[in-house]
Amino acid sequence: MRTSGLGELEAVLAVARHRSFRAAAAEMGVSTSALSHAVAALESRIGVRLFNRTTRSVSLSEAGAQFVASVAPALSTIRDAIDQAGSLGSQPSGTLRINTSAGAAHQVMPVFVAFLARYPDVRLDIVTEGKLIDIVVEGFDAGIRLAGTVPQDMVAVPFGDRQRFAVVGSPAYFASHRKPRTPADLKGHQCIRSRMPSGTIYQWEFERHGETVRLDGPGALTLDDAGLMLAAARAGVGLAYLTEWNVAADLAAGTLVRVLEDWTPPLDGLCLYYPSRRHAPAALRALIAVIQEHAAGQRKGRRGRG
Repeated sequence: MRTSGLGELEAVLAVARHRSFRAAAAEMGVSTSALSHAVAALESRIGVRLFNRTTRSVSLSEAGAQFVASVAPALSTIRDAIDQAGSLGSQPSGTLRINTSAGAAHQVMPVFVAFLARYPDVRLDIVTEGKLIDIVVEGFDAGIRLAGTVPQDMVAVPFGDRQRFAVVGSPAYFASHRKPRTPADLKGHQCIRSRMPSGTIYQWEFERHGETVRLDGPGALTLDDAGLMLAAARAGVGLAYLTEWNVAADLAAGTLVRVLEDWTPPLDGLCLYYPSRRHAPAALRALIAVIQEHAAGQRKGRRGRG
């Protein structure tokens, strides 16, 4: 790899993302020793240690954290300029790194599949996690989240139907528990509680006729994964609060039963977003076009059903 200029900066950002020289080297397609030498050379030249290294861990030093925060946006701008120059008159190519949640990724997968079929020279690197991150600092081209969570300084491209949450339980559970008619009735039920990435317990949200209710229902089981919550609800452990997308197949099959439907209003839809100051590379522009086609198809389908 190059041992000066942009190569060293790319090396530092990769190590900062992964907190690992081995993982960063694998991402960049170089040896661990070459990556280590590149970082050490930059540290020697600027006279500051950017990483604290032990035999078991790698972490940014205080100076390193400041350096990464300053360099990441600048390097992103340089990448954009290179992408813009290279994309003129050419087919979209290269790798798009996208950060999203697991639930959103499942919903968007048909769009990703259609996009890859149309643009075989593009590679998608999708990273799913619950917490929101700074996509510029972490080296992502774009993010996909609910519209209400997109940072205001980003360009947002909405797509997908609006979703609602659903309170569901198994037929076996309701065989021994009366169905709740209002959110207050949940106090007499077993609720499968949801832990957020921050560690806090998510409060179930309800609204009807202008009345808003938020509550943390009682329950013996707390989970941090929608798939596990779904499995627990199927097993009759208690009631789960999940998106309609998560439970649609079970509701259709009758393995889960929905309650309090009139208390769960629509949520904001999903958005793809990217930095407003950034020129979108050709591959990202192509993905946006596919997303917009998908959204237009959904609107047409709804009009046809109507």
